[in-house]
Order: sequence, then C-alpha cells, then structure tokens
Amino acid sequence: MNENSIVVIGAGIVGLAIAYHLLHDGIDVVVVDRDPEGDKASFGNAGGIAVTEIVPASVPGLAWRLPGWLLDPLGPLSVRPAHAPKLLPWLRRFAKVGNPNEVARIASALAILNHRVYDDLVPMLAETGLSDELIRNGALTVYETEAGFRRDADAWMLKRASGIEVEDLTAADARRLEPALGNLVRRAVFTPQWSHVSDPKRLVDGLRTWLQGCGVTIVTGDARNIDAAGAGRTTIELEDGRSISGAKAVVAAGAWSGMLARRLGDSVLLESERGYNTTLPDPGVALDREIVFAERKFVATPLSCGLRIGGAAEFGGLEAVANFERSRALVKLASRYLPALKTEGGTAWAGHRPATPDSLPVIGPSPRHPNVYYAFGHGHLGLTQSAPTGRLIADLISRKPATIDVSPYSIARFS
Repeated sequence: MNENSIVVIGAGIVGLAIAYHLLHDGIDVVVVDRDPEGDKASFGNAGGIAVTEIVPASVPGLAWRLPGWLLDPLGPLSVRPAHAPKLLPWLRRFAKVGNPNEVARIASALAILNHRVYDDLVPMLAETGLSDELIRNGALTVYETEAGFRRDADAWMLKRASGIEVEDLTAADARRLEPALGNLVRRAVFTPQWSHVSDPKRLVDGLRTWLQGCGVTIVTGDARNIDAAGAGRTTIELEDGRSISGAKAVVAAGAWSGMLARRLGDSVLLESERGYNTTLPDPGVALDREIVFAERKFVATPLSCGLRIGGAAEFGGLEAVANFERSRALVKLASRYLPALKTEGGTAWAGHRPATPDSLPVIGPSPRHPNVYYAFGHGHLGLTQSAPTGRLIADLISRKPATIDVSPYSIARFS
C-alpha cells in the first residue's frame, strides 16, 4: 500500500465520489469501510438529485408544528425518549439557526453547493458508464390544502431568488403530469431542475466497481481512531488491531463521522436522523418523476426496482432498533394520494442520515490536523451533493484554487 495514498474512510456515495475525484487528479486512493458492499444510506435513499432543496430544516414558525408531529407515533418526526437528553445540544443549535437571517445565509451556502451538482455529477457518471442512471424529469411537490401551500410561500420565494426554476400548478395541472394522483391534491409546484436516479444501489455498486478496476484499493475494516500526529503521515487504526497509513485521511463515514472527529479533538454536532422507506416492486401505478408530499414530509420515487416511498425523521442514536411500522405507515399515507396504489409485497428499509443542526454539510480540513479532511453531515442531500463534495475535497488536497468559498461548511463552526 502506497504511503503517499489518501485514505478515505467511508464507502458510501460521498466517499466513493471523493475517491473518484482524487483518482482523476492522479492520486492513489485507499477506501476503508466496515462493510464496503453492505447496506447503507447511500443504497436505501429515495434516489433524488434534489438540487432545489436549499431551505434548511430549521425555519421560523417550525416550533409551532413540532408538538403535533412528536405526538403522532407514526408522524414525520419522532425522538426516542432514551436519546432525548443526548439530543439537547443539537436541538439548541437547531433552534438558534431558525431565524430569517440565518435561514438566508444557510440557503445561500446550500444553493452555491447545489448549483455545482450537475457540473460535477454528469461527467462522473459519463466516465464511469453510469449516465443511464440519471433521469432528469424534474419533481412535483403536492399539497392537500391551500393553507399548506401558502405556508411554504416564503420557501418557494427564497428558491426563486436563488435561481431555482419554480412553476406553480393547479390540481388539474398536477394530474395531467401524474395521472396516478387522486383528488386529495389541491395545489402543486413543479421544479424542473430536480432529477432522480433509477436505482441508488446500482449506482453505488457501479461506481465502486469502476474505482476498483482503476486501481482504488477497498479495505474492509472498522475505523476507530486516526493518528495524525506524524508530519506527512496519517494512520487509521482499525477495530481489529490493523492499521492503514497514508499521507492524508478523509472522514466520510456518514453518521459515524462525529465519533472520529471528536477523537481528533474537533467539536461537531452530528446526529443520526434515521429515515424509513418501503419499495413496492409492483405498485400498480406509474410515475414519471419523484413526487414530494409537502405537508406529510415524504416522497415517492419511481425506481427500476419499484416505487420507493420514503421519509420520516427519527432521532434515536445509532444503536436503537428500527421501528418498521414507520415504513408501513408511509405506504398507507401514499395510498391516500395514489388511490390505485397496490401496497402488497413491499420491502421495508431504515438507514442513518448524518444530520447537522444547521442543515449544512461538514466539508474541509480539520483545524487541528492539516492532514485530515472532513466530508459528512449532508443529511437528506448525500446523493445530491456527493459529486461536488468530492471535487471540493480533491481540490483542497491537491491545493488547487478554490472554486467556491468552503468556510460555511467548516467544522470550526461548532467549536
């Protein structure tokens, strides 16, 4: 193994995108993951390339809606009681950023990153033979009440101001685009810049296989610590006693990244926001694009493996057992909007999304260890922002001129 290699911790879509861009710059890459081919959020997500999603989760007025969500055992948000005390620092920061000035700042930072997505993603898919995975049909956001549509008016205005294309539609317009929608839909918004992939697992598997074929080393191992004290040398210590050394390391381990950062002395607020979905192999309805059900906070995406219905945000830590009733509840909700939906035979899934309280990812070098870089905390946008994150990390490591200001994504904001 080359001592000048860059070691990327994490074989999800973000880690693999980083490996791709480093390889493109002529750098030897080693990727280490506890289960490189196993199930992870990169495989089980809803498949959206959600470039229009720039509004942070914490917005003015959200506090009034949270109690109702929390009281509903199968609603869009839940907190496991045993985890609640550990969540308090994260929630305090979450509440702090929910003011108009912070929302505008965060939306700007997310928009700058999302504007790069296709510039970095499309060439990566083309070179790796995965172009056919990308389906650019836009997305449809639907509302069952006029009140819900009006409540989101500020968010849509913010998106328009950021250069995002937004088309307001009537219910009839929405049903012309997606005839499977029933009469529950009252209003809709079409965002043509959104896209989705035909199968997130096939995309990740294909990218990993291509990288291996080009000389990237994939190591199976659970990274437990990083020794970055040596000048020009970084050692990743694995749980089984082995170690991997390289010139630099990149932490892209998703929801498990916070543990490694804290062991390096870098403070971070990162939580597992567990998401759930069900994939129906024979749904009985046909959709052309991803549909976002705005008031219920879930989506339905037509994949090559079936219709995937996903959503929910559950805070319970990394060790809590999944509650698959939430997956089944999403299917029941979807059937209200899609009357002809066949709900039998679905496969339930749950995965850990790495969430920061300000909805911004962590991208950039460690303030304490110049040989360590961070790339995690993308929340719902890991697939969307994977390629630009990979490009930014590769540029930083290669000391290329910055294409955008990465300071809003620095881990230093948590210190």
